[in-house]
Amino acid sequence: MARSITAIIAISWFNPLQNSNNDIPDRLVDGSLPTDSDSLLLELASLGIDAPIIEHPPMFTVEDSKALRVTPGGQGDIKNLFLRNKKGKMWLVSCHEDREVDLKALAKALGAGRFSFASEARMMAYLGIKPGSVSPLALVNDRTRAVRFVIDRDLMKTEVIYLHPLVNTRTTTIATDDLLAYCAQTGHPADIITFAEDGLHCAFVEHDETDHV
Repeated sequence: MARSITAIIAISWFNPLQNSNNDIPDRLVDGSLPTDSDSLLLELASLGIDAPIIEHPPMFTVEDSKALRVTPGGQGDIKNLFLRNKKGKMWLVSCHEDREVDLKALAKALGAGRFSFASEARMMAYLGIKPGSVSPLALVNDRTRAVRFVIDRDLMKTEVIYLHPLVNTRTTTIATDDLLAYCAQTGHPADIITFAEDGLHCAFVEHDETDHV
């Protein structure tokens, strides 16, 4: 009997994507606890990465971010798309908050087939976060290296990027070079995407070849 109970628990533990949205465990796909915001900030500090934070009410959308604007504005305000294809492969795409993005064109450029937005359960299982908190910093929780990181080339021209450090009640400011170097350290070197202004055309570069220190 004990062996049967253990087997049932194991199946439940390692299949977080099967949970309903009202019963999503705060666990990663490998069963471990995700890194939280405070731990992330401590890690960044230990690496010499300056990441000051501003506390604010929850932001779930770009519209919320604009309404509660806590940053100086400019090209460093971003939006992040957590996407999957039919085969379950995943991408985290970061671009300027006002960038028009055609998912069909983006999927074609990345050779993904067809994109859809990843579920809340998948977001927790692979990024360790809840809706409204998606950012490249969440790649620290992708310990299985299942998510590909893609960044808009125009963002790489900015000095700093404003983003959520794993929770949508905080915004931090990080030098773009520091962010890219940190993501690479987690096993997620940035792939580069160049968008046309209409968002209907984009070109893909496999990896960022710039040295970031």
